[in-house]
Amino acid sequence: MARTGKDGGSPRSRGAGPALRALLLAALIAGCSPIYRNHGYVPTESDLDQIVVGVDTRESVAETVGRPAASGLLNDTGWFYVQSRWQQLGARAPREIDRQVVAITFDDRGVVQNVGRYGLEDGNVVILSRRVTESNIRGVSFIGQLLGNVGRLTAADAVE
Repeated sequence: MARTGKDGGSPRSRGAGPALRALLLAALIAGCSPIYRNHGYVPTESDLDQIVVGVDTRESVAETVGRPAASGLLNDTGWFYVQSRWQQLGARAPREIDRQVVAITFDDRGVVQNVGRYGLEDGNVVILSRRVTESNIRGVSFIGQLLGNVGRLTAADAVE
């Protein structure tokens, strides 16, 4: 005949209840902890400080910080380094919590024209730092320049 405890269950089953509850609680807590994923690469600020605007070329930038995964799509005027950090909580869809973009633009000779670092803050692109030697309208088409002037012209400008 099998022995039973005071509650009618076997002596082994009495200790399993708290252990099972603790295991389930640990599994629930682990399921709710955030999971972070990092994608991409951006050079460090100290690496970017080694790049001299107006002096360095594509080759020297490639030696200093490496070649990027993305470059200018329409015209090869710039290199873009992108890094994103994603957070996933439980069964929710992952959401992007940080994005860093480093843009290095080059002139026609392949010399560095600008180094800019941009971030994602509340869904808006925010300029974190930017070094420019001159104004750049190369990326804007003729039609874009014309449409950009709409509203700036006055009747006095048309008469002259």
